[in-house]
This record gives sequence, C-alpha cells and structure tokens, in this order.
Amino acid sequence: MRNFFGKMKGRTQSPPRVDMSEVIWSWTGSFIGISAVGLIHFSLLDQTSLIMIIGSFGASAVLVYGVTRSPLSQPRNLIGGHIISAATGVTAYLIAGKIPWLAAALAVSTAIAIMHITKTLHPPGGATALIAVIGGDSIHNLGYLYVLMPAGLGALTLLVIALLVNNLAPKRRYPEFWL
Repeated sequence: MRNFFGKMKGRTQSPPRVDMSEVIWSWTGSFIGISAVGLIHFSLLDQTSLIMIIGSFGASAVLVYGVTRSPLSQPRNLIGGHIISAATGVTAYLIAGKIPWLAAALAVSTAIAIMHITKTLHPPGGATALIAVIGGDSIHNLGYLYVLMPAGLGALTLLVIALLVNNLAPKRRYPEFWL
C-alpha cells in the first residue's frame, strides 16, 4: 500500500514558465484557429448554431498552439485522433445509444485503444468520441458525416492555421513529424 500511495507524490518539479512571446504566439494561433473553424461554420452551414466548434477543438488548440513539440500535438495525432475518435463515437452511439452511459464509456475507451494501436493518440479525441454520444440531436442526425464535418474539417482547419502561425514565430517549428 505504501508503494501504491507513494507513486502519487510525483517525481519531478513542475515545468518552468514560458516567456511572454510563447504566450502571445499560443494565444494568436488559438484565436485564429478557433475563429477560422467558426467562420467556416457560418459560411457553410448556418448562422445560428456552432456545430463545427465541438468542445474537443478547444483542447486541440491548447496542444497544437501551446505545446507544439509534444508528440500528441503533431498532425498525424491531431487529424487521425479526431477522425478515428469521431467514427468510434458514432459507432458506439449506434450500437449502445439507448444506454447513454454505456455508449459514452464504450466510445471513449475504444477510441483510446484504437488511437494507441494506430499511433494517433490525441487526448481531445476522447472528447470527440464522447460528443458523438452526448451531443444531442444535432450531432446524432449527422451520423457518420460527423467524422468529416465537424471532426475532420475542423481538425484540418486547426492544422493549417498551426502550420502557418507556429512557423511565423522565430523560435517555433511545427510539426516535429508528419507520419
């Protein structure tokens, strides 16, 4: 038991603060990225809802604009993680949607497993899978279109902005790898 609880103490110190230029570039990238996803929604769909801006894109923005060197932030993980998780979430809803708690657990857990197997682990993908289950009629009515839009198109938009903004910064380089 002592060993078990000892693991919860942690082993290292918290990371150092980043300099103000890093904060500004992170803010700029995420502002432009999320704005672009919203603008695409208003241009392609309607001007009353924000179905294109799924909650998991907020977490993706933290990764691709805030921790650009993380393996979890790379294009393969961003795009693959969202697409795989969206398809997994829709499938879980179709299989077990009448028992929402079961469908939610099945969606998130299976998405994590598949992302691990495919080397596309992207933590916001878990939320993308969950949103497919709990997103309500507007999401459920999309069916597998949810994989392409909002998940795929939104992730692709965040990626394009990340490529542009992150590489404008003198001390940044993105991506670290593609495949």
